[in-house]
Amino acid sequence: MSNLSLHGLMALVISRDLTLAMRRRSDVLTTLIFFVMVVSLFPLAVGSEIEMLRKMAPGVVWVAALLASMLSLGRMFSADYLDGTLEQMLLVPQSLSMLVLSKIIAHWMLSGLPLVLIAPVLGLQFDMAGDALLIMVVALLLGTPVLSMVGAIGAALTLGLRGGGVLVSLLVLPLCIPVLIFGTGAVAAITDGMSAAANLSLLGAFLLMSLLFTPWVAAQALRISME
Repeated sequence: MSNLSLHGLMALVISRDLTLAMRRRSDVLTTLIFFVMVVSLFPLAVGSEIEMLRKMAPGVVWVAALLASMLSLGRMFSADYLDGTLEQMLLVPQSLSMLVLSKIIAHWMLSGLPLVLIAPVLGLQFDMAGDALLIMVVALLLGTPVLSMVGAIGAALTLGLRGGGVLVSLLVLPLCIPVLIFGTGAVAAITDGMSAAANLSLLGAFLLMSLLFTPWVAAQALRISME
């Protein structure tokens, strides 16, 4: 791996993670099925009143997306930890932060992107308007990568610990609350006839800050966990 450029190594890590995930399709489908079931059960539970469904739709979709993303966080580094790949990643001359970013991208492609793609279909159950569905997709595109990046820190800190899945949730969920608030706020603003630009701008700012800081923090957490 030392002969590869940084970009080539990042592409290799992403490709490897995607290939391994396709061999364990049940893990990927579990996240998607959980998201679909949680969102679909709410209309059955609260009734068919259209106005109520429209108001609650953004919150339901975002909470379901947040909880679904938690399901796969424990697997972000665990397989590499068990088979020794993570130790090799620590030894390569390329930046560990960039390799962690590669794993975060692969995680988002497997757990976040499918949720973004299926969300508009689920939004139709709540009789959401076309513009609200569009804003919801844009907000999810900005927000779900943040969930993966923040989750990477929690996954790195709890690597190898017994009951790490529960600890990841306890660490990550409070940090994801701002994303949840502004993600739902963007759709609610459009539904109320206002502009969603402010909420989307804040989500974009969260995404930029996460890109700058979370890979480095997660890399340092991995070094601590491996010592």
